[in-house]
Amino acid sequence: MDDTQLMKGILEGCVLSIIQKEETYGYEILSSLENSGFENLGEGTLYPVLTRLNKNGYISCRKAKSPLGPIRKYYSITEEGKNYLENFKQVYQKVIHNANQILLERNEGDLC
Repeated sequence: MDDTQLMKGILEGCVLSIIQKEETYGYEILSSLENSGFENLGEGTLYPVLTRLNKNGYISCRKAKSPLGPIRKYYSITEEGKNYLENFKQVYQKVIHNANQILLERNEGDLC
């Protein structure tokens, strides 16, 4: 199954949740995602998500010199982003509940 579309929406919520905890930069976000089990994500997946979130006003971006070298983009969540994330979590919970009803739970009338 091609899970690209499903992952795109979920990644937005996960990225916002990571950024909500503290201002951070792309590599740290990618590391957090990978440490949480999102394997094989690369910059080519993450940065379009960050660009979309920034364009929609859910995060803000500032550039600052890194203590280890080149300039980094640091991301923080906006008030609009916090509202979007809370709504995302509610919708996500509802979708997961409904899908689990169908995919994982047996109905009383099932013979198998």
